Amino acid sequence: MRTSVPIKVLAQLGWRNLWRHRRRNIMLMGAIVLAVGFVLLANSLLRGWQAQMLDTVVANLPGHVKVLAPGYRDDPSIQRGFQLPADYQPDLPGVDSWTSRVRVPGVILSERDTRGVQLVGVDPQRELAISFLADVELEGEFLQDSEDRRVLIGAGLAEQLETSVGRRIVLMTQGSDGRNREAGFRVAGVYRASSSGLEKVFVFTGRRVLQDLLDSEAVTELSIRLVENGQRAMARDLLQRQFAAQEASTWDELEPMAASMYKFADTAMLIWFSIMMAALAFGLVNTLVTAVMERTRELGMLRAIGMQPGVVLLQVVMESLMVVSLGVLMGIGMGMLAVYSLSDGIDLSEWTAGIEGYYMSSVLVPVLLPYDIFRITVLSLLFGLLASIFPAWRAVRVEPLDAMRR
Repeated sequence: MRTSVPIKVLAQLGWRNLWRHRRRNIMLMGAIVLAVGFVLLANSLLRGWQAQMLDTVVANLPGHVKVLAPGYRDDPSIQRGFQLPADYQPDLPGVDSWTSRVRVPGVILSERDTRGVQLVGVDPQRELAISFLADVELEGEFLQDSEDRRVLIGAGLAEQLETSVGRRIVLMTQGSDGRNREAGFRVAGVYRASSSGLEKVFVFTGRRVLQDLLDSEAVTELSIRLVENGQRAMARDLLQRQFAAQEASTWDELEPMAASMYKFADTAMLIWFSIMMAALAFGLVNTLVTAVMERTRELGMLRAIGMQPGVVLLQVVMESLMVVSLGVLMGIGMGMLAVYSLSDGIDLSEWTAGIEGYYMSSVLVPVLLPYDIFRITVLSLLFGLLASIFPAWRAVRVEPLDAMRR
């Protein structure tokens, strides 16, 4: 007569069987703990790089969403500017900060050298809330307001020009009438940014001052930073309706290379997880097959007293999942501890020159998201379930009499 066994009884049998083979199960759980822990840590580092990349790109003047005049990206001149009302306030949900700028190509001259740069006229207080200038090391003073006739230059540019705080430089650019304009400025401060490229490109002065130099009331860009990156598409569509004659674009449309790298981080996480779990699955199958072979006589006896094949299969799967579940939980805990131990970040300053192209700063801080913990836990258990099916299937294929003769 065939016998069905309650799930509770199978669970109790499975739990007891775990302690009958302590060494093997401890070694198996150790492998799972290491695999899951390293996957979680690697995932957190990739998330940290992704978050850092997004912050870097958004802070490097694009914002999450930007409004430009048609043709400005091909011809960045004041002729491609547009008028913004003096009392303008963005009518958008989820706005963190915003600013308008005048940004044109120009030339900077010191007593020693001449360099091509991007001249950026800013409202200093708004700029500090939205761009990388909030995080720079500054020698000297920051600009006071939009009518400040001094300039901020990067440390890399100051070194090239052999100039410093308090020295005079000359800025040259093309005015709204197409004629060259030039004026003398004093260096208010020298900033040191996370990227030497930024230091050599951007020269900041008051927005009103640069508009006077260009003889124009126009701005060339409206940049908006959002609370959530996921709101950028909606914000772009709303801005496009508000500025029908201009072009609204998201940061990933303005920086396609950075956008590709940002998406690659998700792919890299999946690839890394798949490799680790596939290797773990092979190890699980081999270990579980060995365990089933060692218990052939026991499983045959259970069949002989009337236990259904499906119940035997379920018991083997449950035992395997118990081992896998304990290993996954401990692995998640180990991974979280590893991430917590690196909460101050990993110092990459020795490789600063090489990592700038990947939109990374000198300190990489891992980011642990609840979604990633949930995903890794569920997928690890799924891999464990799949790995346990084949050994369990082998267990029920053995005839009871053959099994008891072994």
